[in-house]
Amino acid sequence: MADLVLLTPHTPATAAVSVVLPGLTLLPHRVTVRPMDLGPLLGTGEPDAFVVDAVSDLAMAHGFLRTLATVGLDRPVLAVVADAGLAVLDAAWPLDDLVLTGAGAPEVSARLRILLGRPRPHGAGAHPVPPSDGIPAPEEIRVADVVVDEAGWSVRAGGQPLDLTFKEFELLRYLVQRPGRVVTRDILLQEVWGMDYYGGTRTVDVHIRRLRAKLGPERESLIGTIRGVGYRFSGPRGADR
Repeated sequence: MADLVLLTPHTPATAAVSVVLPGLTLLPHRVTVRPMDLGPLLGTGEPDAFVVDAVSDLAMAHGFLRTLATVGLDRPVLAVVADAGLAVLDAAWPLDDLVLTGAGAPEVSARLRILLGRPRPHGAGAHPVPPSDGIPAPEEIRVADVVVDEAGWSVRAGGQPLDLTFKEFELLRYLVQRPGRVVTRDILLQEVWGMDYYGGTRTVDVHIRRLRAKLGPERESLIGTIRGVGYRFSGPRGADR
């Protein structure tokens, strides 16, 4: 019997296991459900493995997996995904194994047994964060005087912190990682909101408008609109150095 922590944005938390991975409810493992919040997680004893819910919010799970890899908790990670989520999984997802949300108890048991019996690399950093589509993932990304701190989940503009929502942070980070590159609204929906999101591209426009407002009038032009296509974050990296 193993001690597992299920990390999920699902509410209510008490129903998370039966919704995310019903097959796990039939196994004798001890499962603690926690939100995708790194702070409280660091204050508790480490489990035998983390189970990350990539069903409820695929984009949020991707970001949190990268955060887990950055802090190097050195525990195996099993991601739970829906069928639609398989289309976006690649080497940029720092995880040890995955299982579909509808997997039965025998498959879940076998995957956990193999996962927990596999030797782990010594020391922190067992899950290095791989690059995403050729783009390195440093702890801080700088474009002009905008600094995105991936490890600290924070953004500074002109040295001042910005109060961003999770989606605003993910959207800005995605654009800042690709300075000068035009990104379509459909790609932004897929990468930031996830394959399971059924809203329209209007959602992207609304969040871009909010981002520009928070960046302020002197920086709002950094996010350029390519009419009929999408958006582009302007400015060379490290321009403030």
